[in-house]
Amino acid sequence: MPDTPDAATRRLQVRHETVYDYDAPVPWGLLQLRLTPKAHHAQRILRWDLHLDGARPECVFEDQHRNTTHLISMEPGATRLSVTVEGEVEVTDTAGVLGPHGGFHPLWLFARPTPRTEAGPGCTRLLAAVAQESTALARLHALSAAVAQAIQWEHGTTTVTWTAEEALAAGRGVCQDQAHVFIACARAQGIPARYVSGYLLMEQAKQDASHAWAEAWIPDLGWVGFDVANGISPDDRYVRVATGLDYSEAAPVSGARTGTGGERLTVAVEVRGQ
Repeated sequence: MPDTPDAATRRLQVRHETVYDYDAPVPWGLLQLRLTPKAHHAQRILRWDLHLDGARPECVFEDQHRNTTHLISMEPGATRLSVTVEGEVEVTDTAGVLGPHGGFHPLWLFARPTPRTEAGPGCTRLLAAVAQESTALARLHALSAAVAQAIQWEHGTTTVTWTAEEALAAGRGVCQDQAHVFIACARAQGIPARYVSGYLLMEQAKQDASHAWAEAWIPDLGWVGFDVANGISPDDRYVRVATGLDYSEAAPVSGARTGTGGERLTVAVEVRGQ
């Protein structure tokens, strides 16, 4: 989809630090990093750097969702692992419209539920409330508002393993939970949907987590973004980083390690705009 001549464009500076402190030396660890923004017609990567402390790079590849993925291995005996990305991205406001489908997966795959996005009674009740809307776009905007009302945003109240139905039953959660419920409800209607991780320019530059939202496929428009937490479609304040069927395929950091000691995770995100 070509940019319109009067589309708003903004440059965003991002710094995202993830630190793991371990109670005992870690003999072995292997992690995947999905921390590099996607380049597309509305998002241009001007600069992006990855810095590691306590680990070394093994390889970089494009995964099944065309996410740039770094594979890193921990230094044997490390007691601290630090992963930092920083850079500058130019973003154009397209009212959340990404346009045509691309990538290795067919569209029908995004209409199939995953364990985290399996629709149940809670999703059925939400869908009943928006069934009167006449178009797919109107239904999805109404669905976004209904999810925000059903799940009150509350920091630190969930775990990454919560399903859409668990979040609905609790009535609270974070942007990840809201995105999962939106995706589950969209797929229950036969609408392809996917999870998005990224960054959002907010009034406060310093944040303690990255952001998440959803995208759904609408005929004649293609992929369209819906940020349930803020009640809007993403604009030039958003940086798209990774996409997946759910959080598990778009997580910023994932992996495995050996050792019996505990760990402490600290995340610091800073987003500034021009």
